[in-house]
Amino acid sequence: MSLIEEVENLRKIVFEQARIIEELKARLDRFEHPKNSNNSSIPPSKDENRPKRNQSLREKSGKKPEGQKGHKGTTLSFIEVPDRIEKIIPDYCNCCGKDLRGIEAKLDSKRQVVELPPITPIYIEYQSYIKTCTCGHKQKGDYPLHITNHIQYGPSVEALVGYLSVYQYLPFKRMTELFSDVFHLPISQGSIGNLLQRMGTKSHVIYDAIQSSIANSKSIGGDETGLKVNGKKYWAWIWQNTMLTFIAISISRGKQTVQKLFPTGFINATLNSDRWKTHIATYARGHQLCLSHLLRDLNYLIELESTQWATDLKNLFKKTLELKRKKPQYDKDDKQVVIIETEMDKLLSTKLNQERTPKTVTFQKSMIDNRDYLFPFLYDNDIPPDNNGSERGIRNIKMKISGQFKTGHDTFAKLRSVIDTCIKKELSVLHSMQQIAKFNYEFEQAV
Repeated sequence: MSLIEEVENLRKIVFEQARIIEELKARLDRFEHPKNSNNSSIPPSKDENRPKRNQSLREKSGKKPEGQKGHKGTTLSFIEVPDRIEKIIPDYCNCCGKDLRGIEAKLDSKRQVVELPPITPIYIEYQSYIKTCTCGHKQKGDYPLHITNHIQYGPSVEALVGYLSVYQYLPFKRMTELFSDVFHLPISQGSIGNLLQRMGTKSHVIYDAIQSSIANSKSIGGDETGLKVNGKKYWAWIWQNTMLTFIAISISRGKQTVQKLFPTGFINATLNSDRWKTHIATYARGHQLCLSHLLRDLNYLIELESTQWATDLKNLFKKTLELKRKKPQYDKDDKQVVIIETEMDKLLSTKLNQERTPKTVTFQKSMIDNRDYLFPFLYDNDIPPDNNGSERGIRNIKMKISGQFKTGHDTFAKLRSVIDTCIKKELSVLHSMQQIAKFNYEFEQAV
């Protein structure tokens, strides 16, 4: 081998080793600066090997971690007419031992104790009679439409099952124990599943109405999260605002889910979301990127690549949030927002080092592509700067699932949509479940 060939081979080896070193450095960065709930959209439950507690995006307020002054508490209150009175009247004097039974007693003080009565189910028997007409025909009495079996659970049981399962997240097994121990009513896990499905069917009209109202709303937040249904990967989607929540479970994370549920998009709404391409591509009057997501992404970039640019952008976002807290809506020519917009344009035009900060450069390009979606919340009182409402709604789904859905995922989506909407409208969840459970019964009675 000639000297020239040997040098060429050595050069190739050096280049290959340099490439491997760069790959290893990139892998090492991911281990030294892992993504967690503080610097990404990863939930706290997925944080691993964290050397310190998860940090919130919230700044310290200086307040003590307890109920604040003026906070409305909940305490027991005396009732005027108690159900039972126990009189404690002394029979003798503790001082001299004299018999006091002949002396009139005067009320000195009183205390009340709250107890729960034993709960027993009520069995209602429907009896059908026959009358024989003069024509000879034997006319039987018709059972109400909702009475379909020789014995069955009524609307109150249906409502409580929906309330305990979808709102209080009680597993089927524990629910059977609760019904047996507290309500003295035997009920199997299979029956619970059937009652939930029945509640889902009855709630379909309300669910459709929520979907229609969301489609015509002015401001909407959208998000999605993965889950398992019988071992297969599905996606739970949420679209919500301050008064409504619509949840759907789909096998797709792509645009076909949005097109199926909202074929015309959100023609009246500004859609608040993270940077997932399906949300960005959804047709809407406008878009708003969630600043909470962006701040977490910037935390990660600051940890990983230590760029001043990421720190400056983080501070700029925090400044806009402070403006929103001071005033809900600004004009385009307001001096303060003009400064914000100018600073943003300056940051987006800043030249970054692709080799030293590749991920920061990628983030900058994303901000440039979505420039119009950063500050709409400053100019519209109805648009929030974050999508935290959707994240809270998604968290409700995660709290319910301790592994995966076997069945009933669509029913859960319907009932949870109704429940979250009731909560936002300050309606009693249990009462609402009772109204849904009685729907067919009351309709049949009205007819």
